[in-house]
Amino acid sequence: MSFTTIYLPIGVGTFHLESAQEQFDRSVTLLKEADGSVICPDKMLLSLDALQAFLAGQNADLAIVQNLTFANAAYMSEILHRLDCPVLLWTLREPVIDGTRLRLNSLTGAFSAANTLTAFGRRFEYVFGSPQEDCVRKKITAVMNAARVKTALRSLRLLQVGHTPQGFGFGRALDADMRKVFGVTLESIEARELIDTAKGYSDEELAPYLADARSRIGGLEQINEKNVRDFAALYKSYAEYVKAHQIGALASRCWPDFFTAFGTPVCAVLGILNDLGAASACEADAYGALTMYVAAQLSGKSAFFGDPVSLDETENTVTFWHCGMAPCSLARCDTGACAGVHCNRKIGPTLEFGCRAEEKVTVLRIGRKPDGSFRLFAARGKALDKPQQFYGVSTVIQTESDARQLVENAVKGGWEPHFAVAFGDIYDDVCALGNLLNVPVEAF
Repeated sequence: MSFTTIYLPIGVGTFHLESAQEQFDRSVTLLKEADGSVICPDKMLLSLDALQAFLAGQNADLAIVQNLTFANAAYMSEILHRLDCPVLLWTLREPVIDGTRLRLNSLTGAFSAANTLTAFGRRFEYVFGSPQEDCVRKKITAVMNAARVKTALRSLRLLQVGHTPQGFGFGRALDADMRKVFGVTLESIEARELIDTAKGYSDEELAPYLADARSRIGGLEQINEKNVRDFAALYKSYAEYVKAHQIGALASRCWPDFFTAFGTPVCAVLGILNDLGAASACEADAYGALTMYVAAQLSGKSAFFGDPVSLDETENTVTFWHCGMAPCSLARCDTGACAGVHCNRKIGPTLEFGCRAEEKVTVLRIGRKPDGSFRLFAARGKALDKPQQFYGVSTVIQTESDARQLVENAVKGGWEPHFAVAFGDIYDDVCALGNLLNVPVEAF
């Protein structure tokens, strides 16, 4: 996926150009450190003619528009006329306050630009400060990451395997909604298609998949041999379909079909697929899979998927769990990812482990309001060094906010029972992405 950021340092030549040049040079350095491919002009764009000449033939996925000095609304109007992409508006701090002349007047320019953006109906992100300030660097990085994911979503193919079980309709998606709001292409097949394909493989064809699985999961030798073979067949069936159809995320039906119609769960397959780069959710939760994809893209790591199942006020923690599906890469180092049997069905292999500790995590969920509109759940925390809490896979999250209040507000707010946990602090990135997608973020 290609992604292009363009830097547009606008202004006029009647302000203090020495100060403006210093800020321009520092800004270019900052942006190039954040992303070496950022398109930057060789000099400040101090007239409409200079701006028009630089924009000629340019396309971008993100425009960083900086008021080096004051610039009137015509500058932003020209940018919006030529570029159809998210905008990060950057105001510079006035460098000197000494009772004499106003060096830059960047802030007034920002009001002019923001007024134009609003008049055009364009959503934008905003940052105030000088290029040497940490908060500015963090904000720019977060917006770049968010815009990169917004661009990636336009080429994402999300596969829904089968239907959601009865009573799990919150995860059911419509292709029109996916495309309209997120730009995502939703594809659907029946679970039996992948099951039928899995039934046709020879032992020789399954050998490399079984070997790979054994390298990721310990204890497979303790699981019924036929179940292990059938698991390898499902692994091959899913992995080859994902590769052949360029699937970036998938939501798979799991129970009861894979227990009753095939005799082997798909849990561990979905866990491995996450580590192979296809964000995978169970119980056919399409919006859960989409949330996992966003979490993985922003954090650069496979994301956890599960239910909030336990609250401990003394530790200020919420435990997230699911019955046997999680990326093997998240397992504690002292145990690794282990094979087991499903806690209710007593059929394996499922995945069994507690997740490793992580100093900063982000809990998120792309959810829907009763009126059908979308919203984003976001909360900061840390993953504690805790062993497996229940049969299946678990992670214990100490939330930055009050855990009891978080649970109570989330329940009263009608949030879905499935959440993703990103192993990294992507909170600011999530907030920026929500704004760029016009999906409100609810902070917890």
